[in-house]
Order: sequence, then C-alpha cells, then structure tokens
Amino acid sequence: MRLAIGVVIKPCGLSPGKYFNHATRCGGGGAAAATSVSASNTTSSISLKTLASKNPKFSWSSLEYDSLAQSVRLGKDWMEYQGINDWEGLLDPLDCNLRTEILRYGQFVEAAYRSFDFDPSSPTFATCKYPRNSVLRRSGIGETGYRLTKNLRVTSGVQLPRWIDRVPSWMSTRSSWIGYVAVCQDKKEIARLGRRDVVIAYRGTATCLEWIENLRATLTSLPHHHQVADDQVGPNISGPMVESGFLSLYTSSTETCPSLQDMIREEISRVMEAYGDEPLSFTITGHSLGAALATLTAYDINSTFPKAPIVTVISFGGPRVGNRNFRCLLEKSGTKILRIVNSDDLITKVPGFVIDNNDVASKQQVNVAGLPSWLQKHVEQTHWGGYADVGKELRLSNKISPYLNNINVATCHELSTYLHLVNGFVSSTCPFRATATRI
Repeated sequence: MRLAIGVVIKPCGLSPGKYFNHATRCGGGGAAAATSVSASNTTSSISLKTLASKNPKFSWSSLEYDSLAQSVRLGKDWMEYQGINDWEGLLDPLDCNLRTEILRYGQFVEAAYRSFDFDPSSPTFATCKYPRNSVLRRSGIGETGYRLTKNLRVTSGVQLPRWIDRVPSWMSTRSSWIGYVAVCQDKKEIARLGRRDVVIAYRGTATCLEWIENLRATLTSLPHHHQVADDQVGPNISGPMVESGFLSLYTSSTETCPSLQDMIREEISRVMEAYGDEPLSFTITGHSLGAALATLTAYDINSTFPKAPIVTVISFGGPRVGNRNFRCLLEKSGTKILRIVNSDDLITKVPGFVIDNNDVASKQQVNVAGLPSWLQKHVEQTHWGGYADVGKELRLSNKISPYLNNINVATCHELSTYLHLVNGFVSSTCPFRATATRI
C-alpha cells in the first residue's frame, strides 16, 4: 500500500541553518555540532516500501531509512533526553537531538515487525524469522551498536472453546514472538549516548488471540497493590487498574512458555547484575499493542527493582492502558513516558472514556464534554470507562504533512506514518519542516 501524494499545507520555508539555529537545540551547541546535525538532516532520506509485496496477506507499510541522521553526542545531557525533566522545552519546537533519538528507537520497533513471521501458512508463523544474533542486522535497520540478548514472547490468557481444534492452527496460536531485549555494546555508541542503554522493543498486534485480548477493555485491578491516595484528583474509587487484555498478555503463561513478565524480570535482573556499576538506562519502545505492553513493562521494572536506573518509554500510537490511579503509580515510581500520538489515529482514543486530563497542571478532575458528574462516577465504578492518559505527549497529525492526503484509518495508525510525522514536525506554529524528506 502506498500513500497518496498531495498537498495539504505548505511546509514552513525554513532553511536548514535557520531551522536548526532558531527552532532547536543541538546537544550543547557549537558550530561543529550545528553544522553536523543540519547537514545530516538535509541528506537523510526516507523511502516508503510496502511489505505487502513480500506477504500479500498483510498490507502495512514500512519505513526504510537509507541513512538516519548522524546522531550527535548526548554526553552529560543524556538524562534530559531520557525524560528526567519530562522533556521540558524539547517538544515544541521539537529538539533536533530528541527527534533523532525518537526515530532511532522507532527503528528498533521496525526491526521487531520485520523479524516477525506474519504468514499464517508458514510452519514458523508467529515466531522470529531470524536467529537471535542476526535479528538487527537481517531486519535491515543498519548498524546500531546493540546486541540482542533475549527474545520475548507474549501469551494470551483467553479461554478457548472446545471447538477451537476445528479451525486452522494459526487462529488459535496462544504464544507468539513479540520483540526482544538489546544491550548497547559498542564503545563509541556508549560514549555518544553517555551511558549503556538497554532497549526493549515490541511490535503491535499480529495474531487472532492478540486481537481478542485487545477487545477485553474492562479495567482490572493490578495484583498485589493497595489503593493509592491522591488528594488532587479526588477520592480513590477503585485503586490502580489496567485494561484486562493487556494485563493478560503480559502475565499469562503456558507449561512450555513463561509469561512476558517473567522473561522481562529475569533479563532485567541479569542486566543489572552485569552492568549495574556503570551509567545505565532502560528504554522501552513499542507501537500499538507494543506501546501498551511497554507501559506495563516500565511499571513492572520500577515496582520490582527499587534500585533500577531511569526507565523511559517511547511509544508510538498506543491505546490507553489504565485508570488515573495507575497513572499515579507510574508518576510516583519515576517512570518517564513519551507518547507520540497522531490526532487522526483512532487507536489512541480507545478504550473507554478519559475521565481526567493528564495535561492539566493542577491535575484536577476534568469533565467529559456533556457527561454529568454522577455518570462519570458510574463509569469509573463499572470498571470500563475510567481511563487516564499517561506521560508526556507529542501530538502530531496527518494534516501537518504536505505528503499525506486521503489516507485511510489503517494508514493513520501505521508505524511508518508516525516516523514520517516525527521526521517532519517542527512546532505547533510551524508544523512541518521544508527539509523533511518526501516519502
């Protein structure tokens, strides 16, 4: 599937020099750094190439970077780009270093998609197509400096009916490869990043049972957690709760496959033991379902490992995950979440109603338009609609790109669309940079 090319708005007519000097900060400044970033962004090229030609049963598109913009040295400022200050001053206008880091983490998610066997007729359906030591190389995302240390699988907890044996086996696939853990091993990349980075990358929904879990939108209590009081958002009605299907996928297991939660805890424990005496970060990134699982993973790491280093989520097109008390837990644990949202993507608006707004400084309750207070309370008590958005939001829109026109609902949600919008976004007053590469 190719995106239709058409003009929606005129890109901001900023020259590369003006854009990078005026609208962004480039890792400590300096003429050399500014020149390097400006040149690399003008020469980077992005081409949209469909994977449907390789597998016509699926029609999602994939961004291929011929060359990602050369990253500048983050050095001592790395924690700022990991969200230690909630990306204050970096999102509007979008800082050029942060843009490159977001695109870089998007590539790790892209690798998870490219490495997954989507073909239901294949005997290896729902597994990783490549050996662990070649996933990043064979997925075509280029040299990363990271080494994949663990494959991750997700398991559905849906109770299957007895007649399920009569349907094709791919429809009842309970466990599937969802992503991986990769640890930065390249000394030059570690020096550039200012620390050793550990990436956990998740793909989006791919199997029938994963789709069914997505639709289990009722809120369920987090196990082993007491109610969290928050005087600013009002009395606690139900404690921390998350979407039933997402939690099921994170915690379910079979006799032969441990839960994703157990795999994560085992690998994080190993990594912290191996590298805990040096600057370390955990960056969890995912698209769609993967974005929801990334949020649960970040919470689980911080709640399981009290001495964990900074845990950051970079999510693309993620649905809502839990209620406002779950959000309170995330905030109090120090978890940093950057949600990249396309305003035209319906997935980011589900499930449920949002009862309060995370962007309100006072964090006071905000009424849903036209919804009486008594009905809001009922919605929360029914454990269905009391969702709350989490983290810091980078909001984009198809309409800001001069290259996207008449695209459908599915394309609005594709990872390739998100990366294209991140690549072009400048600020709320100058939405799309003139130097952004046409797709």
